[in-house]
Parts: sequence; structure tokens; C-alpha cells
Amino acid sequence: MQLNTIADLLSSDGLLNQGLSSVNEFLWGWHWHSIMLVLAVCGIYFTLRTRFVQFRMIPEMFKLLAESLPKNKAKNQVSSFQAFAVSVATRVGTGNLAGVAGAIAVGGPGAVFWMWMIALIGAATAFVESTLAQLFKRRNGESFIGGPAYYILHGIHWRWMAVLFALLMILTFGLSYNSIQSNTIAEAMHSAFGFDTTIVGVILTILALLIVFGGIHRIAMFSSIIVPVMAIGYFLLALVVIVMNYSLIPSAFRLIVDSAFGIGPMAGGMVGVAMREGVRRGLFSNEAGEGSAPNVAAAASVSHPVKQGLIQALGVFTDTILVCSCTAFIILLSGLYDSGNMEGISLTQAALESQLGASGKIFVAIAILFFAFSSIIGNYYYGEANIMFLTRKKWVLMVFRFLSGGMVMLGAVASLKIVWNLGEVFMGLITLCNLVAITILGKYAFTLLKDYRSQKRRGIKSPVFKRSSLPSIENDIDAWD
Repeated sequence: MQLNTIADLLSSDGLLNQGLSSVNEFLWGWHWHSIMLVLAVCGIYFTLRTRFVQFRMIPEMFKLLAESLPKNKAKNQVSSFQAFAVSVATRVGTGNLAGVAGAIAVGGPGAVFWMWMIALIGAATAFVESTLAQLFKRRNGESFIGGPAYYILHGIHWRWMAVLFALLMILTFGLSYNSIQSNTIAEAMHSAFGFDTTIVGVILTILALLIVFGGIHRIAMFSSIIVPVMAIGYFLLALVVIVMNYSLIPSAFRLIVDSAFGIGPMAGGMVGVAMREGVRRGLFSNEAGEGSAPNVAAAASVSHPVKQGLIQALGVFTDTILVCSCTAFIILLSGLYDSGNMEGISLTQAALESQLGASGKIFVAIAILFFAFSSIIGNYYYGEANIMFLTRKKWVLMVFRFLSGGMVMLGAVASLKIVWNLGEVFMGLITLCNLVAITILGKYAFTLLKDYRSQKRRGIKSPVFKRSSLPSIENDIDAWD
């Protein structure tokens, strides 16, 4: 069957799309309240138990990140900065440009406020899950491997749940999320340059396979180069727009807050929708609590688990408070957020085009190319880490690599509705699974944080963790001497 025929079938309102829509409505329509409540409760709980670690230790986060910038001490090890770059690469992608636009289009400007809130409390969740990933990581040759599947198995000893999580991770990130990223790239390239989406899909697939076949070291190297460039470039672009409209900034903030709490005649009935869309898209964007970033956080070579936990918490701020806010203000300052005839990346492109002329659409297309493609690479690694949890057979990994590439191709030619539905169906399931695990195991992250701060107070500049300090689980810890 030709690709165009497949694309026609996927773009229609067939049984596949209807089925995914029904499941998605169940997850995010009927009990999205439950998912949002669990996320909020866990975030608040971790914030209180860590005594607001995501705020009081921000200077330490930047210090640790700066110290990890030099080249790796060992050629085959992944540095803290490289692990941070891979996780930011997956966070900063479609959700930051298309997802924010979608949240504003559906939920109004108030959705931005709730994205901020889920990020502020979610940073504590990100700290806990990544610290646990470091604690329970395993040796993988000269480097390390780990993530939620590993800390569920070795921390809680629930093999069935660890296997379930690994399977969901493979389906969510290794496959479905990559289709979302390639879909957005193809749409942006078609809108800006008129490129055929099938050709864009073929090129993306080939480039992705060339990188992922190099394993975590090539992925880490690629991300550590491209992530700082793309994040700084997009921030500067947004800064230009903000400076051009500096007099409207107070009004934009007021619009966000008023809409978030239903103040004003147009916002009165939108509070619930704004909250839902803000949390929904915020979770897809910053991934705090979803169990994704811990997979690469575990790969970093550090002297204490808390170090990587702090750095990964900073990743949530980078994603939502910085990059998502850039997109939000570009759209709000353009005045196109309530036009009603645009969604996703098209709205972001139109907003920037209204500010910078025809070049605005091109800038967004280039930005989404880098953002989303780096996410494809990082998402693939999350899938690989969980494939290796299930089996070390090389032929299985090879099949997964080609399946992942196939989903990149599929996403480029499929409808936006199908790929978003597919991703969000798995997102709710994987988040609930991970939150159960880190709530049970959180006590170890709290103990590690106390140990880290105790060593710092004693004048130890670079705290070191020894597994003998946790005698109750000493035999379950593999990678720490």
C-alpha cells in the first residue's frame, strides 16, 4: 500500500481515530480531575517533605550544572550536563510551541497560569524521581542505565509493575510521542516552505536512525550541542517580540490571571477548561512525574544521587517557566489567541508572523525543527533504556530502532488528531504508574537530600554517597560503592 493511501486512511474519521478519541475522552474527560489531583497532591507533598527544594536550592542547581560543563572525565561516561541536555531535549519540543498554542486556543490565556503552577510544584516531583533513578541505577558496561522500571523492581520489588511501566514507556516515548514530534515538524515545514510532508518524514527518519544507532553517547553528544543553541535562540526571539510590545506586558499578565480564575465576562465559564488544558499540556511539556526524565538522569555519572535530582528539577523550570512562557507571550501579544480558526503550531507561526512579518513563520519552522527533532532523539533513548530492562537481546533492540523510525515516518503523514490522541492515551497511564512508585519510594529521596545537605554544612564541597548509609536497601543498590 502506498504512503499516500495510508495517510488518507489515517487522516479519516475511521475506527482507529474514533477508538483513540473515546479512550482519550475517558482519561482526560471523565477522570482528568483524578490525574490532575494526584499530580497536584504529589507535587505539594514532595514540595513540603523536601522543604521547598525546588526554590531554596536553585543556586546549587546552577552551580552543579556549571561544574558539569567541562568534558567527561571518562570517554564512555555521561556527564550531568549531557543527561540534563537529553532530558531538556525531550521536554522542549512540540509541547512548548504547538502544545502551548493548543492550550491557549482551547482553554484561553488562563491555561498559561495553570501550566506555571504545575511546573512550580512539579519541579519537586522531578527532583524525587530523578534522585531515585540515580539511587537504583545499574551498571551498563562503563556507563549506567536506570529509570522508573529499575527503581520499581529493585526498590519496591514489584516485577509486574516494572514490566508494565517499561512497556508503557516504550509505547509512549519510543513510539507514539515521536509521531507527535514528526507531525509538528512536517506541518511547520509545509506551512513555511511548502515541503511535501512525506519527503520531510523520510528525511527525518533517516537522520534519526543515523543518530540513535550510535547509542546513548552519540545521543548525549548531539543533545549537549543542540539544546543550548535552540533554547537561547528561541528565548532571544521571544525577547525581541516582548521588547517590541513592552507596553502590553502588564495587560498580558493581567489577562492570564483574570482568565485563570474566571474574572471577567468572557472568562467566567472557562476556569475548568483553562485548568484542564494548562495541566494537560503542561504535563506533556515538562513531563514532571511522568517518569521519562529519570531514564536519562540515571545514566549520569555523579558522586551523589541528589546532584542529578537537583539538575533535573532545573530542567522543569527551563521547559515551562522559560520556553513555554516565551511561546505564550508571543501568542498573547499578537492578539490572535481568540481567533478561533487556528490551532497547534499554525497559531504560533501566525502569531510570530504578525510580529516579524513573513520571516516569523520561517523562524518558527526552524525552531520546531530543532526542538522536535531533538525530542525524537531523546524519546528514542527512553524507549531503548526500557527495552534493555526487558531484554538484552540485540535483535529486539534492532527491531525497536526501526519501529521507532517507522513511527517518525507515520507521524509526518498522519492527522494531528490521531497522533495527539495516541500520545495522550498512554500519558495518563504512565503518569499514574510512576506516581504510585515514587510516593512509596520518596522516603529514600528525602533521606538522601538530608545527607547531601549535611555534608555541605560540614564543608564538603562535593558530597559523596555510600550505599552503607542506607543499610535497609544496601543489597538493592548496585552502582554505588
